[in-house]
Amino acid sequence: MIRANSRIKGWGFIGPGLLWTLAFFAVPLLIMAAYSLFQRVGGRIVTDLSLSNYIAFFSKPHQLNALVNSLEVTLITTIISVILAYPLAYILAFRVPPRWQRIALMMAILPFWTSYVVRSYSWLLVLSGNGVISSVLQWLGIVQDPISFANSRAATVLGFVHFFTMLLTLTIFANLVQISPNYRKAAADLGASSWQAFWRITLPLSIPGVMVGAFLTIVLTLGDYITPQILGGFREVLLPQAIMLQIQRLADFPMASAMSLVLMVVISIVFLMFSRWLKIERL
Repeated sequence: MIRANSRIKGWGFIGPGLLWTLAFFAVPLLIMAAYSLFQRVGGRIVTDLSLSNYIAFFSKPHQLNALVNSLEVTLITTIISVILAYPLAYILAFRVPPRWQRIALMMAILPFWTSYVVRSYSWLLVLSGNGVISSVLQWLGIVQDPISFANSRAATVLGFVHFFTMLLTLTIFANLVQISPNYRKAAADLGASSWQAFWRITLPLSIPGVMVGAFLTIVLTLGDYITPQILGGFREVLLPQAIMLQIQRLADFPMASAMSLVLMVVISIVFLMFSRWLKIERL
């Protein structure tokens, strides 16, 4: 009787979460997977199952390029963000006095208080032909005519880096402050220089924080539609933009579903690659 009551209580705790996951994740995913096997022919959906959408995606260069562009932008964004975030996190953890760390962290979190869309449009204003950068270059006499840096890969990467540098800073900082200062003191007692202590102790022990932040950056960048749409335009289409084009302009929901599943597979591969640092055991 006690065991039965325990089971009922257990299902009572996990039941709502399980139902929520089934209703808003598993079922929609199954529907999308089924749609990806359909075809849009002559303005209507044909329910004959086939892999034609996947074959079309990998055989059409412009659609495959969208995936390649997404991977390249994601890789560039992640590398730049890590390079910028690590020194900042290190300074916050070991150079800023403890009484000032809370204020410094609040300053680091400030970008998250602004709407993601507002930040993207703000960068668009800065990078446009009439923006701050172009005006300064004209005032200095470096260029004669207005020059726009928007609608390019560089603008998209800049918008991403602005956001994800702070995200990585927080994850790396959280890992650095957990490293016992006794390790560095012991290294100094054994004759290690500050650089040797960092290279052999601090850096290896902070890798999990770097990897967690890098994983979040990769996943969020791969699936982001707003920043590439606002700052990148359509000169270089990324995969989320290509998916939206299939929905908004062509109403080809089967192809959009197939492309979305390809994106999910890529993210799943990334997850498996980072599972060591995410404390997830491989099956």
